[in-house]
Amino acid sequence: MTEKALRLGTRRSKLAMAQSGQVAEAVSQVTGRPVELVEITTYGDVSREHLAQIGGTGVFVAALREALARGEVDFAVHSLKDLPTTQPDELVVAAIPVREDPRDVVVARDALKLTDLPRGARIGTGSPRRMAQLNAYARSHGMDFETVPIRGNVDTRIGYVAKGDLDAVVLAAAGLNRVGRSEDVTDFLSVDTVLPAPGQGALAIECTADNAALIAELAELDDPLTRAAVTAERSLLAALEAGCSAPVGALADLLADGQIVKEMRLRGVVGTTDGSTLVQLSTTGPVPETHEAAMALGRELATGMLAQGAAGLMGERAQ
Repeated sequence: MTEKALRLGTRRSKLAMAQSGQVAEAVSQVTGRPVELVEITTYGDVSREHLAQIGGTGVFVAALREALARGEVDFAVHSLKDLPTTQPDELVVAAIPVREDPRDVVVARDALKLTDLPRGARIGTGSPRRMAQLNAYARSHGMDFETVPIRGNVDTRIGYVAKGDLDAVVLAAAGLNRVGRSEDVTDFLSVDTVLPAPGQGALAIECTADNAALIAELAELDDPLTRAAVTAERSLLAALEAGCSAPVGALADLLADGQIVKEMRLRGVVGTTDGSTLVQLSTTGPVPETHEAAMALGRELATGMLAQGAAGLMGERAQ
């Protein structure tokens, strides 16, 4: 008798389906059970408002979590950067697989790089974080471009450039890789230019906290170093009391001596969307061995950033 299929809850977008399909294969391999995708529409998918207006925190997540709680699906896959920083007691992130490329990328007309864009170029992004850092970069490098708020899936956003509505759009490298459109990238943005969103490029596989057998199986897909890094980044975000649509960038990377990973460096940035003011800091410490140590690294950096006035740069503090 074949084992009953595991039901994987996913958003309907092309990117979510691609991500979930990849996770479904991996879960099927470790569990030996078939995995079926259950498509769920979230508020973030149907609302036409800009993410900053609907308060980006959790708008893509709530419907998936409700389906988990109701037992309609066995587990769900989220883009980690969409997850609110407070974790409900009844759910657990059982696995955070190895992270994709965390960087942001430019897709521009005529294969232009960011530094090649003409004066007055229009760059589309739905992210206050990207706007703040791009505008700050422009100010410090004598460049002149306009950031334009956009919404829509990967294809829609790239379509704005193809149709000539915009000169360029900025997107996450991981998303383009997962939907097979990495050949559209015209420039990779160094993390020294634009720090990614906390958790960008990483996925979270979530299930109910009482499903011990499934938690144990999913844990085989967990990457401890990715988990430590994104935990530190999200701890910084939480300590700044900022939602996931706030203009906060963070990246924890591992500093290696040859093959041996020695330390973790956590960098954070927060700024006004016009780029006139940025607070940027970094801290380096031993690679966190525990969840608490990773959380402490994030809180330490947040304390330093708040001391430099970060709170006043985020507009409305998230509740």
